[in-house]
Amino acid sequence: MSEEQRSIKPDQPAVYRIEVQGALDTSWEETFGKLRIEHQVDRRGAIITTLTGEVPDQAALAGVLNLTYSLGMPLLSVEYLRDPIAAAL
Repeated sequence: MSEEQRSIKPDQPAVYRIEVQGALDTSWEETFGKLRIEHQVDRRGAIITTLTGEVPDQAALAGVLNLTYSLGMPLLSVEYLRDPIAAAL
């Protein structure tokens, strides 16, 4: 991916993949906006919840991370996937 494609601004939407340890029920999807909730089991048998989707801006991203923290779910990773505006062009 070129540097131009990875350009991101704090006040613009972006698509992320966030992984936390533990099982977050899919009933939380509405609370997390456009984020899809999926589960997998790692090689040690621990449940990993993956939140994937568009976040309106980085303040909203911080809100998602704070909510998972307040639910006692350790953060494993945050991955920027793409700029939805550039992807639509």
